[in-house]
Amino acid sequence: MTIPDSSGYCYMMENGSIELPCKPEEEKRIVQELTAKAEANLREGNLYYVISSRWFITWQRYTGKIEGDYPFDGHSIESQFTMPSVIEDKPGPIDNNDIVANGMDNEDDLQVLRTLEEEKDYALVPQEVWDKLLKWYKGGPALPRKMISVGDQQKQFIVEVFPLSLRLIDSGDQSEVIIRLSKKASLHDLYEKICQLKGLDPEKTRIWDYFNKQKHTILNSSSQTLEESNLQMDQDILVEVSTDGFGKDYTGNGLQLVPIEPSRSTFSIAGGPNMSNGYSTSNSSNLYQESSLTSTYADMEDGYDGMKPVTGGDRRGLAGLQNLGNTCFMNSALQCLVHTPHLAHYFLQDYSDEINTQNSLGMHGELALSFGELLRKLWSSGRTSVAPRAFKGKLARFAPQFSGYNQHDSQELLAFLLDGLHEDLNRVKQKPYMEINDSDGQPDEEVADGFWRYHKARNDSIIIDICQGQYKSTLVCPVCDKISITFDPFMYLSLPLPSTATRSMTVTVFYGDGSSLPMPFTVTVLKQGCCKDLNQALANACCLSNDEYLLLAEVYEHRIYQYLENPSEPLATIKDDECIVAYRLPKRDTVLTRIEICHRYLDTERKLFLTPLVTVMEDPQSGADIDLAVSKVLAPLRRKVFSTSKTIDSSTETDSPMTSTEDQMNIDSTQLGTTVQSEEETEAAGMSSRDLSFRLCITDDKGYACRPIDKDSPIRPGRLLKFMMEWTEQEHELYDSSYLKDLPEVKRSGFLSKKTKQESISLFSCLDAFLKEEPLGPDDMWYCPRCKEHRQASKKLDLWRLPDVLVFHLKRFSYSRWLKNKLDTYVDFPVENLDISKYVKSKDASEGSHVYELYAISNHYGGLGGGHYSAYCKLIDDNKWYHFDDSHVSPVSESEIKTSAAYVLFYRRVKRNINGTAGEQSEQLVHH
Repeated sequence: MTIPDSSGYCYMMENGSIELPCKPEEEKRIVQELTAKAEANLREGNLYYVISSRWFITWQRYTGKIEGDYPFDGHSIESQFTMPSVIEDKPGPIDNNDIVANGMDNEDDLQVLRTLEEEKDYALVPQEVWDKLLKWYKGGPALPRKMISVGDQQKQFIVEVFPLSLRLIDSGDQSEVIIRLSKKASLHDLYEKICQLKGLDPEKTRIWDYFNKQKHTILNSSSQTLEESNLQMDQDILVEVSTDGFGKDYTGNGLQLVPIEPSRSTFSIAGGPNMSNGYSTSNSSNLYQESSLTSTYADMEDGYDGMKPVTGGDRRGLAGLQNLGNTCFMNSALQCLVHTPHLAHYFLQDYSDEINTQNSLGMHGELALSFGELLRKLWSSGRTSVAPRAFKGKLARFAPQFSGYNQHDSQELLAFLLDGLHEDLNRVKQKPYMEINDSDGQPDEEVADGFWRYHKARNDSIIIDICQGQYKSTLVCPVCDKISITFDPFMYLSLPLPSTATRSMTVTVFYGDGSSLPMPFTVTVLKQGCCKDLNQALANACCLSNDEYLLLAEVYEHRIYQYLENPSEPLATIKDDECIVAYRLPKRDTVLTRIEICHRYLDTERKLFLTPLVTVMEDPQSGADIDLAVSKVLAPLRRKVFSTSKTIDSSTETDSPMTSTEDQMNIDSTQLGTTVQSEEETEAAGMSSRDLSFRLCITDDKGYACRPIDKDSPIRPGRLLKFMMEWTEQEHELYDSSYLKDLPEVKRSGFLSKKTKQESISLFSCLDAFLKEEPLGPDDMWYCPRCKEHRQASKKLDLWRLPDVLVFHLKRFSYSRWLKNKLDTYVDFPVENLDISKYVKSKDASEGSHVYELYAISNHYGGLGGGHYSAYCKLIDDNKWYHFDDSHVSPVSESEIKTSAAYVLFYRRVKRNINGTAGEQSEQLVHH
């Protein structure tokens, strides 16, 4: 009896019985089922385990879980797209040592390195999956983490990989110790842990929020969570002990967060009513009173007394924002917004009457109030930096996607803030229902005005007033030519970055009808183009006819690794060392079956070789149909062999020095001395009618399971059928397989490459690319009301109505199935006199000027994941530019603000003078 090798099987003892050997595919099935079960029962408190991606990807390859779907795993760009060989060795013990932070002596409190990212550096698996993997492979160490719920309106479940870390300082001996709790833990839990750790009496213990080593508020032992208390990662908390106890004087008013000494001043929040000991004496709304009270404590906790009068010597608008742990993305977006003249003017006045607490789409006014308080602090604190802890807490509540301490996108935050501020300040309390009909040939002006009236009837706020424009969208059905025109609002314009850099690509074209030999073509395409561009360039190079199309595919290790059928797939996903082929196939109105043919040696190993062939046919019924299709695509490879043992009769010769390929292929086999026989001759010779001309097997999707077929084998219908052709000596004699060997790479890289000059494009070319007509993607089909079908319509955008504040988002980040990439292209944008009149289709002169000037930039430096954000803003009062880099603020010249890091551009409309010339905007802020 042969005992299976342990590398392919595992034995387990469960309930006293021996579990059957576990093959890789069985492991994969068990883990998938356990994962699906866990994901169907998500709830707070569920336990997940952190596993190193290095080990987990090895296990996935071993079980075939990621074969054919190779993920981005954080390796170098060159290695991301190299398809690994099939890994048959069983992985060793689980090894998490590469993701565990160093210097952790307590094995019960192991922490994951903060710089790591999910999916790239580590994976999360449910407890049941971890238990199985640990039983099969052993190893460790175990890194359990609990699932928590984040967000108020949009509840999300996340695994808290990085618990809140606080530095506890003892006021007595100034000793420090790190304590870790979930941000969902209560202040009561914090008290219990500290008193247990230090051996203290809770009645004689007081804990301070000691952010920036300053006493802000006393943390009362209550059910309030650490997150709600605005405690930040790695911040200080101070413990004080009194031998006599503190009594209840410091918590007697019942508040959970208590200020040290509430200030009394005539200054009030948002220009509203005066405050006395935190309570309003006016008739303002309860929400406004509560917000004013809360904001007093928020001012104190952020290290700044917001009730302090502003003196004439203060430099307004030059306050930085402290980084609270990867919050540079938030700081950059916020500085651009608070230096928007219209918004600064609005929020420095009394805006309380416009707070909309009834809007179900808003945040009950809390986001607008929190943003307003932060803006006032930044404009009133001189050069003192502000820690936006209260605002970050609100953001985590209403936009849980921005919670935690990972880096995020400043533009995505900007989009959320503009939309959230609008809904919180929407003057429309009850949105009316209005029906909008299609244009149906009406003048564009009438249709546009109708759409805008409908939009304004439901949306009316300061954000709409200054930030929202309107563009014209035209859709044309490619079948019936139905035209649909709509006029949609926009808050910002996301502009693609067209590249002028080109790239040479070599692709081998195969003829699916067997009419010609394969031929490599080298074409030049845009480096940042897409598969549609490559397809078009190849079509021109090989003179593709109207009734044909090209099917692009990547060939790896003699298999078709993937078909490149998405026309919008970026060419950046195709690396220079890959082998790309194009199959030239006919177009038909009927549905055709795609036949894919791989090749292998007929020997004991049966290794794959040669390039796969692809053809199409209509409804194959039997093995004989497949045999005919294979014969057809192999026809150009037939050797031109003449017999030397038998002289051809001179009467059969012609005056032509060469015989055509077709004639040569049809020369009688007795004359050629070959073993080629027609089907009739084969049957006449007594050969079985069940024999095929080739040895063919039908295979599964991965090409592992092969089943031989004969002429009468029924073929199940399908869009794609895969077959394996086994080559014998006879096939090698009849066909020249060299044409299917050694595919050329896309581009063979040399040892030395010249460093190219940084590419530069203009903002206008980005606008041109945004507004050009292009077909919708296959996943974004349009339902044609005339055809009653989804169609891949062509879409054209035009600018119609422009806002006072025009925001351009430069799309530097691209994401595809295989690649995450950032474009560092330098975009040349005007600082003054940006005139976009030629792009505006509306002829309404009352709309105002189409000339803009730049006043803020959100910058992104570095690559994905590890980048950094900052902002350039033009100070309104002194007309000078400053660099806002978190807490640090420094002057910068106008010539320095145009860099390849520019990510989001903020422009404001330049008002026209009476004589029609552009004039300066003089909008000074209100001084309190």
